[in-house]
Amino acid sequence: MHTISAIIRVKAGEETTMRDALMAVASHVAMNEPETLGFFISQSEDDPCLFTTYERFADRAAMDRHNGSDAVGVFFAVASPILDGPVTLVTAVEASAKA
Repeated sequence: MHTISAIIRVKAGEETTMRDALMAVASHVAMNEPETLGFFISQSEDDPCLFTTYERFADRAAMDRHNGSDAVGVFFAVASPILDGPVTLVTAVEASAKA
């Protein structure tokens, strides 16, 4: 299982725009990416400008298809101007999961 974890910080006042952009990707994933096995979005309770995602893919090819999708391209077009610093991405192979 391949995974991506992302830590995303947006400028104050842009929380709704980011949440909507992430939810659009999640909707695309649900309708079009059967090999994306999980796409989780979280927003910090303590800092609403801080978002995290955890994405699970059947294999590297599924991850590459997701990353190359139009939905991800649109997301970055929306997100880039509202980011408050760089996005931290960790690409990994899942070592353990509770089923």
